[in-house]
Amino acid sequence: MDAKLITQHRSYIWGGKRGMHNPRRSLSVLAVLARPADNLTSSLVKESPNHHHTDNWFDRIAINYLSQSVQATTGLRNHKSGYESLVEAAAMVSRNFDPIKQCELVMEALDRAFPSPILSLIRTLLPQSKFTREYFAAFTTLFFAWLVGPCKVIESEINGRREKNVVHIQKCRFLEESKFLEESNCVGMCINLCKNPSQKFIKDSLGMPVNMVPNFDDMSCQMIFGQDPPRDDPALKQPCYKLCKAKKSHTVSCPI
Repeated sequence: MDAKLITQHRSYIWGGKRGMHNPRRSLSVLAVLARPADNLTSSLVKESPNHHHTDNWFDRIAINYLSQSVQATTGLRNHKSGYESLVEAAAMVSRNFDPIKQCELVMEALDRAFPSPILSLIRTLLPQSKFTREYFAAFTTLFFAWLVGPCKVIESEINGRREKNVVHIQKCRFLEESKFLEESNCVGMCINLCKNPSQKFIKDSLGMPVNMVPNFDDMSCQMIFGQDPPRDDPALKQPCYKLCKAKKSHTVSCPI
Protein backbone atom coordinates (compact mmCIF):
# COMPACT_ATOMS: atom_id res chain seq x y z
CA MET A 1 0.00 0.00 0.00
CA ASP A 2 1.07 3.58 -0.54
CA ALA A 3 2.25 5.50 2.48
CA LYS A 4 3.45 9.02 3.17
CA LEU A 5 5.13 10.39 6.25
CA ILE A 6 4.26 13.71 7.82
CA THR A 7 7.31 15.05 9.60
CA GLN A 8 8.20 18.00 11.70
CA HIS A 9 11.57 19.64 12.36
CA ARG A 10 12.40 20.63 15.89
CA SER A 11 15.31 22.79 16.98
CA TYR A 12 17.09 22.33 20.26
CA ILE A 13 19.38 25.12 21.63
CA TRP A 14 22.44 23.84 23.32
CA GLY A 15 24.17 26.21 25.77
CA GLY A 16 27.86 26.73 25.16
CA LYS A 17 29.77 29.95 25.44
CA ARG A 18 27.81 33.12 26.09
CA GLY A 19 26.39 34.60 22.92
CA MET A 20 26.84 31.44 20.91
CA HIS A 21 23.92 29.20 19.87
CA ASN A 22 24.40 25.83 18.27
CA PRO A 23 21.06 24.66 16.82
CA ARG A 24 20.65 20.95 16.17
CA ARG A 25 17.76 19.65 14.10
CA SER A 26 15.84 16.53 14.98
CA LEU A 27 13.41 14.73 12.68
CA SER A 28 10.29 13.20 14.25
CA VAL A 29 7.41 11.30 12.64
CA LEU A 30 3.99 12.71 13.52
CA ALA A 31 1.72 10.49 11.46
CA VAL A 32 1.50 8.02 8.61
CA LEU A 33 -1.04 8.48 5.85
CA ALA A 34 -1.71 5.25 4.03
CA ARG A 35 -4.16 3.89 1.50
CA PRO A 36 -5.64 0.67 2.94
CA ALA A 37 -4.41 -2.48 1.29
CA ASP A 38 -7.00 -4.56 -0.54
CA ASN A 39 -6.41 -7.56 1.69
CA LEU A 40 -6.57 -5.63 5.00
CA THR A 41 -10.04 -6.89 5.92
CA SER A 42 -9.19 -10.51 5.26
CA SER A 43 -6.03 -10.15 7.33
CA LEU A 44 -8.00 -8.85 10.30
CA VAL A 45 -10.52 -11.67 10.05
CA LYS A 46 -7.72 -14.22 10.16
CA GLU A 47 -6.17 -12.62 13.23
CA SER A 48 -6.28 -14.80 16.32
CA PRO A 49 -9.24 -13.83 18.54
CA ASN A 50 -7.14 -14.26 21.68
CA HIS A 51 -5.14 -11.20 20.68
CA HIS A 52 -7.57 -9.00 22.61
CA HIS A 53 -7.58 -10.92 25.90
CA THR A 54 -4.76 -11.77 28.25
CA ASP A 55 -5.70 -14.58 30.62
CA ASN A 56 -3.95 -14.99 33.95
CA TRP A 57 -3.44 -18.30 35.74
CA PHE A 58 -6.87 -18.17 37.41
CA ASP A 59 -8.57 -17.42 34.08
CA ARG A 60 -6.83 -20.32 32.36
CA ILE A 61 -7.81 -22.76 35.11
CA ALA A 62 -11.45 -21.60 35.03
CA ILE A 63 -11.63 -21.71 31.22
CA ASN A 64 -10.17 -25.21 31.06
CA TYR A 65 -12.44 -26.43 33.86
CA LEU A 66 -15.62 -25.20 32.16
CA SER A 67 -14.48 -26.46 28.75
CA GLN A 68 -13.81 -29.92 30.17
CA SER A 69 -17.22 -29.89 31.90
CA VAL A 70 -18.96 -29.15 28.61
CA GLN A 71 -16.98 -31.82 26.77
CA ALA A 72 -17.61 -34.43 29.46
CA THR A 73 -21.33 -33.67 29.38
CA THR A 74 -21.69 -33.91 25.60
CA GLY A 75 -19.12 -36.63 24.98
CA LEU A 76 -17.69 -34.48 22.18
CA ARG A 77 -13.98 -33.85 22.63
CA ASN A 78 -11.63 -31.38 21.00
CA HIS A 79 -7.87 -30.93 21.19
CA LYS A 80 -7.72 -27.16 21.34
CA SER A 81 -6.58 -25.17 24.36
CA GLY A 82 -7.56 -22.06 26.26
CA TYR A 83 -10.67 -20.10 25.38
CA GLU A 84 -10.55 -21.55 21.88
CA SER A 85 -11.27 -24.96 23.40
CA LEU A 86 -14.33 -23.62 25.23
CA VAL A 87 -15.68 -21.95 22.08
CA GLU A 88 -15.10 -25.12 20.06
CA ALA A 89 -16.89 -27.21 22.69
CA ALA A 90 -19.88 -24.86 22.51
CA ALA A 91 -19.82 -24.83 18.71
CA MET A 92 -19.92 -28.63 18.64
CA VAL A 93 -23.03 -28.53 20.82
CA SER A 94 -24.59 -26.03 18.42
CA ARG A 95 -23.81 -28.18 15.39
CA ASN A 96 -24.96 -31.52 16.79
CA PHE A 97 -28.07 -30.80 18.87
CA ASP A 98 -31.37 -28.96 18.52
CA PRO A 99 -31.96 -25.71 20.49
CA ILE A 100 -33.83 -27.37 23.38
CA LYS A 101 -31.16 -30.03 23.81
CA GLN A 102 -28.45 -27.38 23.61
CA CYS A 103 -29.93 -25.55 26.59
CA GLU A 104 -30.31 -28.78 28.56
CA LEU A 105 -26.71 -29.80 27.92
CA VAL A 106 -25.31 -26.44 28.98
CA MET A 107 -27.32 -26.56 32.20
CA GLU A 108 -26.08 -30.09 32.84
CA ALA A 109 -22.50 -28.90 32.27
CA LEU A 110 -23.02 -26.05 34.73
CA ASP A 111 -24.44 -28.48 37.29
CA ARG A 112 -21.34 -30.59 36.80
CA ALA A 113 -19.03 -27.56 37.16
CA PHE A 114 -20.65 -26.07 40.30
CA PRO A 115 -21.35 -28.50 43.19
CA SER A 116 -25.00 -28.40 44.20
CA PRO A 117 -24.31 -28.30 48.00
CA ILE A 118 -22.44 -25.01 47.56
CA LEU A 119 -25.21 -23.58 45.39
CA SER A 120 -27.84 -24.63 47.92
CA LEU A 121 -25.87 -23.01 50.73
CA ILE A 122 -25.60 -19.74 48.79
CA ARG A 123 -29.33 -19.83 48.09
CA THR A 124 -30.09 -20.33 51.79
CA LEU A 125 -27.69 -17.70 53.10
CA LEU A 126 -28.46 -15.09 50.44
CA PRO A 127 -32.21 -14.79 49.85
CA GLN A 128 -33.18 -12.19 47.30
CA SER A 129 -32.67 -8.66 48.60
CA LYS A 130 -31.01 -5.42 47.58
CA PHE A 131 -27.77 -6.62 49.16
CA THR A 132 -27.91 -9.98 47.36
CA ARG A 133 -28.65 -8.45 43.96
CA GLU A 134 -25.76 -6.03 44.31
CA TYR A 135 -23.52 -8.80 45.65
CA PHE A 136 -24.26 -11.03 42.66
CA ALA A 137 -23.50 -8.15 40.27
CA ALA A 138 -20.19 -7.32 41.95
CA PHE A 139 -19.21 -10.99 42.19
CA THR A 140 -19.84 -11.49 38.47
CA THR A 141 -17.55 -8.62 37.47
CA LEU A 142 -14.77 -9.87 39.74
CA PHE A 143 -14.81 -13.58 39.01
CA PHE A 144 -16.40 -14.10 35.60
CA ALA A 145 -14.69 -11.53 33.38
CA TRP A 146 -12.64 -14.44 31.99
CA LEU A 147 -15.87 -15.82 30.52
CA VAL A 148 -17.79 -12.76 29.36
CA GLY A 149 -15.05 -10.17 28.89
CA PRO A 150 -14.54 -6.75 30.52
CA CYS A 151 -17.60 -5.68 32.51
CA LYS A 152 -18.71 -3.26 35.20
CA VAL A 153 -21.57 -2.70 37.63
CA ILE A 154 -24.13 -0.03 36.78
CA GLU A 155 -27.31 1.19 38.44
CA SER A 156 -30.92 0.52 37.55
CA GLU A 157 -34.26 1.15 39.18
CA ILE A 158 -35.98 -1.78 40.83
CA ASN A 159 -39.12 -1.50 42.92
CA GLY A 160 -38.79 2.28 42.80
CA ARG A 161 -35.24 2.33 44.20
CA ARG A 162 -31.83 2.76 42.64
CA GLU A 163 -29.60 -0.29 42.96
CA LYS A 164 -26.25 -1.38 41.57
CA ASN A 165 -27.68 -4.66 40.36
CA VAL A 166 -26.74 -4.62 36.66
CA VAL A 167 -23.61 -6.00 35.04
CA HIS A 168 -22.76 -4.24 31.80
CA ILE A 169 -20.62 -6.41 29.54
CA GLN A 170 -18.84 -4.09 27.15
CA LYS A 171 -18.32 -6.67 24.42
CA CYS A 172 -19.21 -10.30 24.98
CA ARG A 173 -16.04 -12.34 24.74
CA PHE A 174 -17.95 -15.50 23.87
CA LEU A 175 -19.65 -13.91 20.87
CA GLU A 176 -16.56 -12.01 19.83
CA GLU A 177 -14.36 -15.08 19.76
CA SER A 178 -16.95 -17.54 18.47
CA LYS A 179 -17.42 -15.42 15.34
CA PHE A 180 -14.02 -16.64 14.18
CA LEU A 181 -15.51 -20.10 13.71
CA GLU A 182 -17.05 -20.45 10.26
CA GLU A 183 -20.12 -22.29 11.49
CA SER A 184 -20.94 -20.22 14.55
CA ASN A 185 -21.33 -16.54 13.70
CA CYS A 186 -24.95 -16.81 14.71
CA VAL A 187 -27.37 -15.36 17.22
CA GLY A 188 -28.29 -18.92 18.17
CA MET A 189 -24.91 -19.29 19.90
CA CYS A 190 -25.89 -16.50 22.27
CA ILE A 191 -29.51 -17.47 22.86
CA ASN A 192 -29.22 -21.25 23.14
CA LEU A 193 -25.80 -21.65 24.75
CA CYS A 194 -25.61 -18.62 27.03
CA LYS A 195 -28.69 -16.49 27.64
CA ASN A 196 -31.41 -19.12 28.12
CA PRO A 197 -29.43 -21.73 30.10
CA SER A 198 -27.68 -19.10 32.26
CA GLN A 199 -30.96 -17.40 33.21
CA LYS A 200 -32.56 -20.71 34.13
CA PHE A 201 -29.50 -22.07 35.95
CA ILE A 202 -29.01 -18.96 38.09
CA LYS A 203 -32.68 -18.81 39.08
CA ASP A 204 -33.14 -22.54 39.70
CA SER A 205 -29.84 -23.05 41.53
CA LEU A 206 -29.41 -19.75 43.36
CA GLY A 207 -32.96 -18.46 43.57
CA MET A 208 -31.99 -15.25 41.79
CA PRO A 209 -33.96 -14.16 38.72
CA VAL A 210 -31.79 -12.56 36.07
CA ASN A 211 -32.59 -11.04 32.71
CA MET A 212 -29.79 -11.08 30.16
CA VAL A 213 -30.28 -8.41 27.51
CA PRO A 214 -27.87 -8.85 24.59
CA ASN A 215 -27.24 -6.10 22.06
CA PHE A 216 -26.49 -7.79 18.76
CA ASP A 217 -25.37 -4.56 17.13
CA ASP A 218 -22.30 -3.96 19.31
CA MET A 219 -22.08 -7.37 21.08
CA SER A 220 -22.62 -5.81 24.51
CA CYS A 221 -24.93 -7.33 27.09
CA GLN A 222 -26.57 -6.48 30.39
CA MET A 223 -27.28 -8.92 33.21
CA ILE A 224 -30.08 -7.48 35.34
CA PHE A 225 -30.21 -9.31 38.67
CA GLY A 226 -33.62 -9.40 40.34
CA GLN A 227 -35.55 -9.16 37.06
CA ASP A 228 -37.21 -12.06 35.25
CA PRO A 229 -36.92 -12.17 31.46
CA PRO A 230 -40.08 -10.87 29.76
CA ARG A 231 -42.42 -13.50 28.39
CA ASP A 232 -42.31 -11.82 25.00
CA ASP A 233 -38.52 -11.50 25.04
CA PRO A 234 -37.30 -9.36 22.09
CA ALA A 235 -33.98 -11.24 22.07
CA LEU A 236 -35.79 -14.43 21.07
CA LYS A 237 -37.09 -12.70 17.95
CA GLN A 238 -33.73 -11.39 16.89
CA PRO A 239 -32.98 -12.29 13.26
CA CYS A 240 -29.68 -13.85 12.36
CA TYR A 241 -26.63 -11.65 11.91
CA LYS A 242 -26.48 -10.14 8.43
CA LEU A 243 -23.08 -11.74 8.00
CA CYS A 244 -23.96 -15.05 9.64
CA LYS A 245 -21.51 -17.50 8.09
CA ALA A 246 -23.66 -20.53 8.82
CA LYS A 247 -26.61 -19.06 6.98
CA LYS A 248 -24.51 -17.72 4.14
CA SER A 249 -22.33 -20.77 3.60
CA HIS A 250 -24.76 -23.57 4.29
CA THR A 251 -28.16 -22.04 3.54
CA VAL A 252 -29.64 -23.04 6.86
CA SER A 253 -31.92 -21.25 9.27
CA CYS A 254 -30.18 -20.27 12.45
CA PRO A 255 -31.46 -22.45 15.30
CA ILE A 256 -32.91 -19.93 17.71
